[in-house]
Amino acid sequence: MKIEGIRFIAFDLDGTLLDSVPDLADAADKTMQALGLPGVTEAQTQTWIGNGAETLIGRALSQSIELDPDLDPDLHQQALVMFNRFYREGGHKKTVLYPGVTATLETLHQAGIPMAIVTNKPSQFVPHILEEYGISQYFTDVIGGDTFPKKKPDPYALHWLMEKHCLSCSEMLMVGDSRNDVLAAQAASCYVVGLTYGYNYGLPISDSHPDRVLDQFSQLLDVVAIA
Repeated sequence: MKIEGIRFIAFDLDGTLLDSVPDLADAADKTMQALGLPGVTEAQTQTWIGNGAETLIGRALSQSIELDPDLDPDLHQQALVMFNRFYREGGHKKTVLYPGVTATLETLHQAGIPMAIVTNKPSQFVPHILEEYGISQYFTDVIGGDTFPKKKPDPYALHWLMEKHCLSCSEMLMVGDSRNDVLAAQAASCYVVGLTYGYNYGLPISDSHPDRVLDQFSQLLDVVAIA
């Protein structure tokens, strides 16, 4: 069943448009090895990402999704700087677009639906990645995890987009793979689609009760009413 009246779509990035775990895991693992600490696997990284690089590295240092309350803040900051450098130098060589992403974005763009990126990824990386994967032209706004004082699951970015584009909450759709995306959309009282194939701390996205649950990105065209 389609959702009528959608005039704007906000997308998460990692786990929604891009499978970026291999490169993030590589950078985190190199960071831990450089510090003489236990390494990081792709499986661990997949359950640790979603709250931004600072939290990812905190979890790597803690070797747990729960941050060690005694974590040394100086070590944390040192590790974050190293991680950002390794991630930048890695060149995102293992990151890939999920199937159907480009074609679906193109269809929505041709239908005249403006779109934005709302990610918790540090903003320094996002524009280049969008350019690298040939999808930057589809987005009117690109919001990273440090663009505003608050990031998902806070609805700050979604409220900002609604105000900028003169939208009511019923005209905005958030699309993501994580409970952070669902919680942000619910707090903004806008519609939300949850994708099953991404990264959600190892939990089913349906547990967060999005308005629609999709297994493939291209199924978004079955949800959004296009004139």
